[in-house]
Amino acid sequence: MTETTESIRLDKWLWAARFFKTRALAKAAVEGGKVHYNRAKAKPSRTVEAGAELRMQLGWDEKTVIVQAVSDKRRGAPEAQLMYSETEASIEKRAKNAEARKAMNLSSVHTDHRPNKKQRRDIIRFKNINQQDQD
Repeated sequence: MTETTESIRLDKWLWAARFFKTRALAKAAVEGGKVHYNRAKAKPSRTVEAGAELRMQLGWDEKTVIVQAVSDKRRGAPEAQLMYSETEASIEKRAKNAEARKAMNLSSVHTDHRPNKKQRRDIIRFKNINQQDQD
């Protein structure tokens, strides 16, 4: 991997490191407060430096990574993974959250078929009764 010495924008680095599919998505995430640079809210034009800590909210997960290399070229995934390293605490936290989501999915009720007309009416009636009790 070639490391560049010029200044690289945060949104461009996130795109090159393959956290987002497009620079527009990376920019929107940074502007939306989903990316923090060294524990502070950042702007898309923020210059990225090696050794910086990035905390990102990606879907259900939150990743904390340390910037290892700075590059503005988007390359293959194996090369992109060399640009950062995820912290141990972040890996453990994501694993715990994934486990909790799996447990939550197992506890939900899944039926083999959709409710028929009578069952739908019973469900609506039940919901309306419970709504009236809360009012």
